[in-house]
Amino acid sequence: MTELPEATALEMYRKMTEIRLFEKRAHDLFMQNLVKGTTHLGTGQEAIAAGVSQAMNDDDYMFVTYRGHNHVLARGTPMTPVMAELLGRENGLMHGKGGSMHLLDVSRGIMGAYAIVGAQLVIANGAAWSARYRGTRQVTVCFLGDGATNVGAFHEALNLAAAWRLPVVFICENNLYMEYTPISAVTAVPRPAADRAAAYGLEPITVDGNDVEAVYHTARAAIEAARDGGGPALIEAVTYRHGGHSRADPGKYRPSDEVQRWLARDPLPAYRKVLVGRGVDEAALDAIEAEARAKVDRATEEAKAAPEPRTELAFTNVWADGGNAWRN
Repeated sequence: MTELPEATALEMYRKMTEIRLFEKRAHDLFMQNLVKGTTHLGTGQEAIAAGVSQAMNDDDYMFVTYRGHNHVLARGTPMTPVMAELLGRENGLMHGKGGSMHLLDVSRGIMGAYAIVGAQLVIANGAAWSARYRGTRQVTVCFLGDGATNVGAFHEALNLAAAWRLPVVFICENNLYMEYTPISAVTAVPRPAADRAAAYGLEPITVDGNDVEAVYHTARAAIEAARDGGGPALIEAVTYRHGGHSRADPGKYRPSDEVQRWLARDPLPAYRKVLVGRGVDEAALDAIEAEARAKVDRATEEAKAAPEPRTELAFTNVWADGGNAWRN
């Protein structure tokens, strides 16, 4: 595997660090009853979002799950509107109307986070088809959880993408649990995504989802192949969420020895060790962390200081023209 330029490596370390600190703050705010509704954190899964986003072009499309804070931040959306959306404030990405599970930033190609498991896969095909129709060479990247591989939309989307050779890359973040149930307990094959790829004429691709550079190289190869007309890909990135399914879930169903094994493989300190081993000055990494903490603090204060949405905003952004009047 080719060693990355230091600037690229530091950029991915920055993304992972910012995501980790943002998610910790989101948890703290949830415990203070400031986050509206529930929230699904991606702590422990940062390497996938950072590595994949680094491999994408600026005009590529991205679809994410309800565990989507990581991906939106990795794509470059500023922290304040993301934090404000979690707090239900008017300066949020969706003016406080969407919340944690419905993040959207079209300016960065993020075509939505989807609370319905698997719903985004078939919509991602539409975005990929539109890019091919328009000849733009844009690639669509669609994230899904391991639980979505047992949903009908997964198989429908993979079949159509392969049949039409669409420029779409599906990334399965296999964190071993579909909500509270081990994916292995309800799936006939050991690798829920990769072992099904052959049914649609695709290569069975797996990657260590806690190794950000492995994720980057694997995603980049698939994305560039799709961009050059090679059709879709399905990548299974094996990882582990540090907490429960959502903030209402303490995750006690997971064996303690399993949790400890995965915590020992935390992608953030692991990558810091790699970078230091290559000669990167620890002071530079400390500076990245300090700046990330300052960003999180600033985003938190700006979000908390913002007003809750005005009532009239409930009647905006319903239709494509921004209004709510019924159109024939």
